[in-house]
Amino acid sequence: MTGITSTRLSDGRELMYFDDAGTSTSRAGHLTTDHRGLPPRGEPGEVRFDALTDEWVAVAAHRQARTHLPPADQCPICPTTPGNASEIPAADYDVVVFENRFPSLGPALGPVPEHAGWGTKGPAYGRCEVVSFTPDHTGSFSGLSQERSRTVIEAWSHRTAALSAMTGIKQVFPFENRGADIGVTLHHPHGQIYAYPYVTPRAGVLGAAARKYYDATDGRETLTGSLLRAEREDGSRMVLEGTHFSAYVPFAARWPLEIHLVPHRQVADLAALDGEEKDELAHVYLDLLKRVDALYPTPTPYISAWHQAPLDDVLRPAGYLHLQLTSPRRAADKLKYLAGSEAAMGAFINDTTPESVAERLRNVAVPPSSTPAAALAATPEGASA
Repeated sequence: MTGITSTRLSDGRELMYFDDAGTSTSRAGHLTTDHRGLPPRGEPGEVRFDALTDEWVAVAAHRQARTHLPPADQCPICPTTPGNASEIPAADYDVVVFENRFPSLGPALGPVPEHAGWGTKGPAYGRCEVVSFTPDHTGSFSGLSQERSRTVIEAWSHRTAALSAMTGIKQVFPFENRGADIGVTLHHPHGQIYAYPYVTPRAGVLGAAARKYYDATDGRETLTGSLLRAEREDGSRMVLEGTHFSAYVPFAARWPLEIHLVPHRQVADLAALDGEEKDELAHVYLDLLKRVDALYPTPTPYISAWHQAPLDDVLRPAGYLHLQLTSPRRAADKLKYLAGSEAAMGAFINDTTPESVAERLRNVAVPPSSTPAAALAATPEGASA
């Protein structure tokens, strides 16, 4: 079992150590105090209601002062050293989750205003957390061991359950921005978790489509489940298949590189996965990331986004956990930029075909690993592993 130990930083923010399974020493008896004497945390920013789109927009001007691409010896999520008192007051760790010092949402909790219209605003309630995947400053998730990958998944699961239970939270979103081309502000391998006080616009669109399909089948089927079944039967866009998870390039992919990783069983979120599913996910996710990185001579920038069912009585029954991994990289030396059609109209134009991208991902040379038989690359004929 993953060991979990909670402590507090000097400004009161929560920090949790997630130790790899099998760690013999109890971290609880060896906690190091954060002696930085940070000033008290400020009040939340604000959210403003965009009446034109019926959406909330967070205003977080205080984030202008956040750390931006510091040198390695000043990294805020490396272990603390005599010369660098970092956010993590320990000489070593496996995986760490802590409240963001410069959050877009929070630290206070509460609901957004009701009956919103033009001019409506309120505190930016919610919570933003940082997830450091490793104490090593260089590398990426794809380079983690399967054991460490499993620890990160346990951290995502734990935090999803804990954040979902907090006052006013409507959606929990674990994600990773990887690469300077995506806009990361820290090179150290890490991700984030946002807990929103509202259902985000993208989740609302996906949720409405899922609920419409769910109602049309009298609750017997889910939209994501039916799409997974169709892709597996077709096979031409499958990337890999396992016992509990499969990955494919969607039929109408928007991005030059887009893969969906979907559990075979409908679950609302990461917290609902059982032990066997988490074990397989630890391997399958690494396999997928290795394939993405092997496409080009240099690491591929990407956004890894875990779509979880919103905490909404209408949308949640039809919700279905899945990962959407996207990259703007359309060639070794070319990026796709969101120009007029995409940025202004939301009408995407893809420069690649989903079938060709899936074929490349299936056939790319992946670094050797202990690949279980249940998670081999799919084949286009029936897409069976």
